[in-house]
Amino acid sequence: MTPTLTREKEPFLDAIENLARTRRNDPAWLMHLRSRAAERFAELEFPTTRDEEWKYTNLASLLKTRFHHCIDHDLSGITFSGIEHLTFADAARTRLVFVNGLFEPALSNLTGIASGVTISNLAAMNGNDSLRLHRNVGSVVSNDSIFTALNTASLIDGAIVHIPEGKVVESPIHLHFVTSDCGTSTSAFPRIMIDVEKDAMATVIETYSGLTKQPSLTNSVTEVIVGDGGYLDHYRIQEEPELGFHIARSEARLGKESTYRSYAISLGARMARHDLAVVLDGEYAECVVDGLYIVTEGQHIDNHTTIDHAVAHSTSSQLYKGIVDGNGRAIFNGKILVREGALLTDSRQLNKNLLLSDRAKVDTKPQLEIFADDVKCAHGATVGQLEDEELFYLQSRGINRDRARSLLTYGFAEDVIGRIKVASVREQLDRIVLAKLHESLEVS
Repeated sequence: MTPTLTREKEPFLDAIENLARTRRNDPAWLMHLRSRAAERFAELEFPTTRDEEWKYTNLASLLKTRFHHCIDHDLSGITFSGIEHLTFADAARTRLVFVNGLFEPALSNLTGIASGVTISNLAAMNGNDSLRLHRNVGSVVSNDSIFTALNTASLIDGAIVHIPEGKVVESPIHLHFVTSDCGTSTSAFPRIMIDVEKDAMATVIETYSGLTKQPSLTNSVTEVIVGDGGYLDHYRIQEEPELGFHIARSEARLGKESTYRSYAISLGARMARHDLAVVLDGEYAECVVDGLYIVTEGQHIDNHTTIDHAVAHSTSSQLYKGIVDGNGRAIFNGKILVREGALLTDSRQLNKNLLLSDRAKVDTKPQLEIFADDVKCAHGATVGQLEDEELFYLQSRGINRDRARSLLTYGFAEDVIGRIKVASVREQLDRIVLAKLHESLEVS
């Protein structure tokens, strides 16, 4: 295929070529992975609103900005206190921090790693002893998406989490990705590989924040493998700065009798897009996919999910809730796919949205594609505003109108936050969400 050379792609192609020239001492497997992805990136085109999957998300403002890949960043101004608001007591000793996509040991704490468990950065994975770990990178997510290809072509470092067979890890593992100020528009390409083997159990927290007032681009990819009988709780919290662009893809592949629970919280960035795909590839696999997005003035948040029931006897449940204020815009597109032969599938999906402003917009599209008999599938979507009766009830008990709005809005969000099992994550999210809602309601 002939490479597609467009003006929007030129800065990224220049950065990829520069990376290939300056990183010749990287492990051979990593350079090969980047090279193949670079070829694929050159062939693909950035999506436009003419593409059905990007119908409501216009990338023009992102593509007009020239981002700089900060490989040699200055960390002198970065301290732990600057990122503390997205750290958690339960994971204080199992925390990896990455700044602009690169591992930063000074901000990390790995003293609590359980015996036999690998929590490391990708750049350290070389040699025969780590062959199994790094060879999984790229095995779950393909380079068919231009942003995935860009992430892989720009890959220098990332996070590796490996839970060996039968191992139960009690402490949550925290992977924190921070965008810092490089004096110009910054790009970062975080990569995560989570491998939970047969009958193993773990909790992984994935967070994104920023310390820059410049425009920034975070283009992240997360790959998850849960082996037969394995169990993974996976929390993803995005709270990047107001000039940030966040484009992310997460994919999980589940084995027989495995369980995957995903909780995706989107709070920040000027524009954020998260594509989540789960393939239930073993009988009696189960996934729970929950999400919360809070969209305020000037924000655009787009969530696309695909739950692929590839075999019989699998179960999925999905609840995504959105709160949209000001001129914010939210998109939810959720697809449930039941493949031929996937008998006795049980799948449920619900998207609920609360509008706090007459200017707020929501586009929601739940989808079912069923190619098997004897299944139970349901989906639904709602978009509404606070009920006057509920507001009146609270006001009649002496609560002023603004406080009543805040309580009802928080109660709407708490339905998702309350499902989070890790106490420190739940408490910290409570504080962040309450502060964000208070600020939003004050402005409105």
